Amino acid sequence: KITPLILTYNEAPNLERTMRQLSWANDIVVVDSFSDDDTPAIAPLFPQARVFQRRFDTHQNQWSFGLTKTDIKTPWVLALDADYGLTAELILELRNLEPQPTVNGYTVQFTYCLNGKPLRSGIYPPVNVLYRASEAIYEQDGHTHRVRINGRVGKLQSKILHDDRKSLRRWFQSQVSYAELEARKLLNKDAKLSLADRLRTWRVFAPAGVVFYCLIWRGGLLDGWRGLFYALQRGTAELMLSLYLIAPSLSERFKTKVAIKAQETAPLRSK
Repeated sequence: KITPLILTYNEAPNLERTMRQLSWANDIVVVDSFSDDDTPAIAPLFPQARVFQRRFDTHQNQWSFGLTKTDIKTPWVLALDADYGLTAELILELRNLEPQPTVNGYTVQFTYCLNGKPLRSGIYPPVNVLYRASEAIYEQDGHTHRVRINGRVGKLQSKILHDDRKSLRRWFQSQVSYAELEARKLLNKDAKLSLADRLRTWRVFAPAGVVFYCLIWRGGLLDGWRGLFYALQRGTAELMLSLYLIAPSLSERFKTKVAIKAQETAPLRSK
């Protein structure tokens, strides 16, 4: 009674590993954003997979297309990124799940991994991954999305592994666009920001703070070089965001100075 729904774009390093963990599903929907690597060739290797291609514009629209335009028949959808790994414990929990009629979705916690090795310092937040298709609506949230579920939301006891094995170059490219979209969200005066988002607006302090949080508070030092690598990644991502938050104010100050200078020199030009 569950259809996995996966979004992809150049996910060849991850997709096959994730698809193999979905052998229990009778139907798997893959929505690809016209990948130019081997992703379009990997998904059809699995007989349950139905592959759709749609030009990417926003996460909200891409997920909404997958949910409403791909003829999903089952009442429940399991929404997955291509770098999510399902543990045997989670698959068993899904098999035995008996939702109450008033429960329309479930959140799951994550274990962050680097090349298959779990980290204790991962800060990937819980996500609503399982929901009744008829009770879910996608909304844009900064650089990503969130699914709004009508009704009660429970919690799954087992975890999902977040194990992205794409290149570091690809990570940098993604973070630049993510930081720009996140900055727009945080600078929007009408946006209702969570505590975590408000902390991210601290510009200079947030990058150093997240490195300290990952290494010391979350025990990343005990993860060795992997923990240090992850902390530096998170700090770099926050530094990119800080630059995008600072840039508009510098631009406004420059424009103001130019305008003041123009006003001061106007009487001289008129003479």
